[in-house]
Amino acid sequence: MADHITIRKAPGTWTVRAGGAVLGESTQALELTEGDYPFVIYFPRDDIAMAFLDRTDKTTHCPHKGDATYFSVVTKSQTLENKVWSYESPKEGVARIKDHLAFYAGDGIAVEQI
Repeated sequence: MADHITIRKAPGTWTVRAGGAVLGESTQALELTEGDYPFVIYFPRDDIAMAFLDRTDKTTHCPHKGDATYFSVVTKSQTLENKVWSYESPKEGVARIKDHLAFYAGDGIAVEQI
C-alpha cells in the first residue's frame, strides 16, 4: 500500500442518505485516509440499497488505488450524477476496499456516524 494511505474499520455505525431516503447503514464500513485529504467512508455493497444507484460511464484512475467506476443516485425528485464511486479491482495494497462504495457528501447526500 502507498505509505500515505491507511485503511481501518470505521468506528461505530455509519449511514448514508439522499433525498430523504436511507441508502444504507453499516457497522462494517471502512475509513480510508489518503495523505492530507479528509477521510472517506467506504460502505460494503451488501449494506447499500443498490436499487437507488445507476452505474454511469464515468471512470477515473488513481495511481495508488486503481480504476474507479461511478454511479448516480436516483431519488424520487432528482438524479445526483456520479456521486458514488467504487474500486472494483483495486490495487493489492488497498484490496480491502473491493466491494465497497464511497459517496460524495454534500449536494443532497449525507454520510454520518450515528
